[in-house]
Amino acid sequence: MESPHNAVEHLRELKEQVAQGPDPAATERQHAKGKLTVRERIGLLLDKGSFREVEALRRHRATGFGLEAKKPYTDGVITGWGTVEGRTVFVYAHDFRIFGGALGEAHATKIHKIMDMAIAAGAPLVSLNDGAGARIQEGVAALAGYGGIFQRNTKASGVIPQISVMLGPCAGGAAYSPALTDFVFMVRETSQMFITGPDVVKAVTAEEITQNGLGGADVHAETSGVCHFAYDDEETCLAEVRYLLSLLPSNNRELPPHATGEDPADRQCPALLEVVPADGNRSYNIREVIEEVVDDGEYLEVHAAWAPNLVCALARLDGRTVGILANQPAAMAGVLDIRASEKGARFVQFCDAFNIPLVTLVDVPGFLPGVDQEHEGIIRRGAKLLYAYCNATVPRVSVVLRKAYGGAYIVMDSRSIGADVALAWPTNEIAVMGAEGAANVVFRREINAAADPEAMRAHKIEEYRRELVHPYYAAERGLVDDVIDPADTRAVLISALAMLEAKDAGLTRRKHGNPPQ
Repeated sequence: MESPHNAVEHLRELKEQVAQGPDPAATERQHAKGKLTVRERIGLLLDKGSFREVEALRRHRATGFGLEAKKPYTDGVITGWGTVEGRTVFVYAHDFRIFGGALGEAHATKIHKIMDMAIAAGAPLVSLNDGAGARIQEGVAALAGYGGIFQRNTKASGVIPQISVMLGPCAGGAAYSPALTDFVFMVRETSQMFITGPDVVKAVTAEEITQNGLGGADVHAETSGVCHFAYDDEETCLAEVRYLLSLLPSNNRELPPHATGEDPADRQCPALLEVVPADGNRSYNIREVIEEVVDDGEYLEVHAAWAPNLVCALARLDGRTVGILANQPAAMAGVLDIRASEKGARFVQFCDAFNIPLVTLVDVPGFLPGVDQEHEGIIRRGAKLLYAYCNATVPRVSVVLRKAYGGAYIVMDSRSIGADVALAWPTNEIAVMGAEGAANVVFRREINAAADPEAMRAHKIEEYRRELVHPYYAAERGLVDDVIDPADTRAVLISALAMLEAKDAGLTRRKHGNPPQ
């Protein structure tokens, strides 16, 4: 019988063999593609020395097509848990060096187990995706494995943060798991996502396109909106995943972590008076406002390249995580359209699910007019943002910086749809529409009948502005709680959110709502 010391030594050798992975040539091929190995990635994601692997010695039981002669340990996926800044995080990561990271029955079972553990422990789940899809040799068993992953993605939705990091190919049904998670990260040139690849597209539609052209990082970050964050290299990408995790609670029963810093809560922001022009027709970059207001000027923008007319970002105010939605006058004048509405709705829903207060910075001229917008469903798709705000129970504070016209004013978390605190700068214009357009409608007959129509139009515009669009009209009617000095914006926001920290919305009992699709 083998001695205990020999048995332990054998175990150490076996685990060292597993940690090294397949033959060195496979590792060289991975590095030659500009990609890290699976354990190098986990080492960058998690705190040093914190990773605890689960089922490292698992092997598949499949037979046929030569599989019985090739039974590597891990079966092509590494699963386990560790910490990020001291807090528990679960992870599964495909090893492309083994079966191309393709999913088989044992592979899927390992992922199912770690997902169940993450849900039970109430800790975030990060998937590092670098796989060739279902393992064809295992047939329908591999497909069923994906079904189990999708079911668990849905079960975990709104319960624990789920982050998908695309570090290689992700094709076919495999792409639906990332789509079910909260955030998708991609690396340019080396990661792609698509349902059908370039060869199938060419065969069916005769269109020729590369893998990156069809489903690369920039395509999904700018065109499809599938990708929330795109980076040039894996190291930067994984560092940003760590930063995102530092802003989020571990689960929906906790508040986001509170960070201590040196940025005073009562810091004045006089630069805002110069950043935002009083003239509503002049553009500016709303990111400069966000940088001025949040702690240390630091924030993480979500979907930065998609629907840029609405900025969504996570940041801190007095050390507490907040979600910021802000119209962007530098892109399409800050109008709301289909994409911006869907982008904002998804972000509001995420923040609400994970107890992250919402700050809305409003400078919106309305919804984008146009035949395409109407025919593509701006009514139902724009209503998604409205529904998300109305349904949100977290603390909500809105600030009208400049103009807020029409239905877009209502949708951007106005007091009438449930904002807890509604504020405005003294440059605000809250109205059904701009004075110029309103005067043309309301005073059309007088203008047309005047001896000098242009002079009459100018007179009526000024009259309308004086009566209905002045900065204090909304405050006089209780539609905003206060008109504040822009320099006080940071301090007032922090004070309002501190007051709302223990907010209890008292939800009406129901199974779930039926949001617009």
